[in-house]
Amino acid sequence: MDFKTLKATYAQDPDYPLRSANICALTRVLDGTMYDEIEHPFSMEKNESGEYISLGKRRPSARTRLCATVVNDSVSLLFSEGHFPAVDCKNEETRDTLTSIVRESRLNQVMIDAATRGSVGSVAILLRVLGNRVFFSVMGSAYLTPAWQAEAPDTLESVTERFKVKGDVLKGMGYAVDEKETYWFQRIWSATAETWYLPQKLSDAKEGKSPIEDKARTTEHKLGFVPMVWVRNLPGGDDTDGKSTFPPEAIDVQIESDYLLSQGGRGLRYSADPTLHIKNPAFGDGAMIKGAANAIVTATDGDAKLLEISGDAATAVMDWIKGLREIALEGAGGNRSNADKLSAAQSGRAMELMNQSLIWLADKLRISYGEGALLEILNMIVKASQVFALVNKKGAVLGRLSQTEDVSLRWPQWYAPTYADKQTQATTLDVLRLAGLLSQETAVKSLADSYDVADPADEIARIAADGPPPNLPVPKEPTPSTETND
Repeated sequence: MDFKTLKATYAQDPDYPLRSANICALTRVLDGTMYDEIEHPFSMEKNESGEYISLGKRRPSARTRLCATVVNDSVSLLFSEGHFPAVDCKNEETRDTLTSIVRESRLNQVMIDAATRGSVGSVAILLRVLGNRVFFSVMGSAYLTPAWQAEAPDTLESVTERFKVKGDVLKGMGYAVDEKETYWFQRIWSATAETWYLPQKLSDAKEGKSPIEDKARTTEHKLGFVPMVWVRNLPGGDDTDGKSTFPPEAIDVQIESDYLLSQGGRGLRYSADPTLHIKNPAFGDGAMIKGAANAIVTATDGDAKLLEISGDAATAVMDWIKGLREIALEGAGGNRSNADKLSAAQSGRAMELMNQSLIWLADKLRISYGEGALLEILNMIVKASQVFALVNKKGAVLGRLSQTEDVSLRWPQWYAPTYADKQTQATTLDVLRLAGLLSQETAVKSLADSYDVADPADEIARIAADGPPPNLPVPKEPTPSTETND
């Protein structure tokens, strides 16, 4: 069974666009609920009528979660604690304030959630200013529809959220609705407000009636821009969604591996308790009970044997699954290195070569979630500071941030360097610095991540305050040449 066959078992509402069904199906793969629509467990071989249940109609008992592994590995290499980029800006106050907001709002955790949920194609990150503090939330894109400005296709004009919800859920939210009815729930984010609408009956929507605005819940933010970042996962999609991190062929291989593992486990269980075959028993047709305490007596021409199978099949199954895993990871760009083959600590460069495919995948995700989404979030914070007097958790006023300076990201190395790597790097930087080919600022920035230097500018100031190291000459500025050309 492939993913196309499995996806056909999912219920699809014709009132939703096709992209919603595709995103929901890929989300099932990511969260491990892709087999929930299959009724029978793998251990049930016959139904109540005694009819055989084919493998395709049984849920596998062992699951590899191959696609989720690729996503988790790539996201960890993208936004984990040791890989989250630092904020860089020439204006020191703006840089320090943005760094403080990133840390206080746990933006690295938000970006991990966004990159994980957005691996199905797209995701939205919502910015909210509550009590003059900045908050973020991640929203799945299955029921969101973005609209782009005609003269600026990279700028959101609005984002609409619209989905069906039961009446009992709406009643719990304070709406006066019929609990047995199903309604459309809708809200729209624009450059000036977050507009809510009263729940609309399905019959009214089919008649083409417009929803009524819920003025009690509508909020005007007056930011001047849509407080949301729309992220397309990988290049190759359309204007709304990017490509999924795990391709369809990787999902097919995961399904094949799941059923093979389940069959292999079934074979091992059979080997532990094989079927007993008795030829011409001595006593009637009574049921025979297997076990060391129950002797089986047969007639002179009778026979009793266990229908055992060879255990070589289990080894063959595991070898085949390992081969399928290699094929899937190669296509999805996952980590194919084997930790059992590492006999000693490897340098950062060696680890990069071993996981080159995973790094290529994470490098492409940096474009979407780093230079695209994260940088846009930082710029939105700067714009929001012009409207609201932002404060931190302790109530201290952060003030307005500079809009004249460009904000950028400084990414760390993919893998932490060993002490040998650090020594080589220090020697190289020292030679380049003394030769006048590299500035002290660039040298400190290149070492910042390895030595946990949060602010290179502050580190340079502390270096200047400490003075030159003892027993080392003070570097001199190169003197201009006095030679002339005839």
